[in-house]
Amino acid sequence: MSTSNKDYVSFQHVKKTYDGTNLVVKDFNLDIAPGEFVTMLGPSGSGKTTCLMMLAGFETATGGEIYIDGVPVNNLAPHKRDIGMVFQNYALFPHMTIAENLAFPLKVRKLSSDIVQSKVKNVLDMVELGHVANRYPKQLSGGQQQRVALARALVFEPKLVLMDEPLGALDKQLREQMQMEIKHLHEKLGITILYVTHDQDEALTMSDRIAVFNQGEVQQLASPTELYEAPSNTFVAQFIGENNQLSGSVQNIASSHCVVQVGKERIYATPVRVNEVGKPTTLSIRPEKIQIQPELNQCDNHVSGILRELIYHGDHYRLVVEVETVGRLVVKLPNDSRTQLELAPGTLCRVGWNLQDCHALDGIPASNEEVAA
Repeated sequence: MSTSNKDYVSFQHVKKTYDGTNLVVKDFNLDIAPGEFVTMLGPSGSGKTTCLMMLAGFETATGGEIYIDGVPVNNLAPHKRDIGMVFQNYALFPHMTIAENLAFPLKVRKLSSDIVQSKVKNVLDMVELGHVANRYPKQLSGGQQQRVALARALVFEPKLVLMDEPLGALDKQLREQMQMEIKHLHEKLGITILYVTHDQDEALTMSDRIAVFNQGEVQQLASPTELYEAPSNTFVAQFIGENNQLSGSVQNIASSHCVVQVGKERIYATPVRVNEVGKPTTLSIRPEKIQIQPELNQCDNHVSGILRELIYHGDHYRLVVEVETVGRLVVKLPNDSRTQLELAPGTLCRVGWNLQDCHALDGIPASNEEVAA
């Protein structure tokens, strides 16, 4: 079975087991277009790195087929796949200078000395490290070493680059800076990138599409905006950003909305995946979608509760409102909002939200077509 001409990388029904019984990757399907930046996101042990290593050739698929540019590669040696790799620990040769580290993959490919020198210079200039060519890795900062590792993956001009938690060892500020540098290099070079991380903010910042993993399966594959605004199940909703989850039962289902009984409250929601009337469902509401003290005509849903916490976070306030029989709702307000100045912990307040911002999830399981949509 071949892959479509439009896909540069294709995983087709790929499985992986180490003990012959337990699948760490279960029927994995993913098509990546040329020049696309796709991130595999999930908690530790979810199978994302295993998929990356099968594509690189460092792990062997138990079942299914992997294609690169239309060619099956399950039985192709790693060095013949022409893939650039970037790891979290940099994997630089400590006894070689930076220039020698970058020249190594070119010399392996038996390029002439002039071409090697030219390519090394060009890639060092691209990552703005021309001045460190003669230094050794231990003489560089963590951020500089990561730039060198990225340069080494790009120096032989591969069409595909794999990155496995490449920024995990960096501090927050440097990590965010490197995210934008990688994103800009991707846009400039037009290479295909498959990226692995457990950091949701990193995935949202950099990716064209994100595959969310859990227990060896893709829970949802979509753009960052769609994952955040329209999660397909409670795992995705909870893993991608903070959200409020309310358990209830379906009372009514219409084409554009459903009614869910949560404690004593009847909540109007958008049906994402709900079963028949009377069955359980989980509502997902982002904290920033909830309003404090809204006018009655501003929101489809209104509940009242006691304000338990009001915490200043710089760019926003975080409020916790306890609603009887419903539970605690987290609310985020921008710090230019004046409403919170009228409230104090222990006071009664009203919160509200609209049905399009409230998703009814997990009533029925997702099909493979829905996951890949």
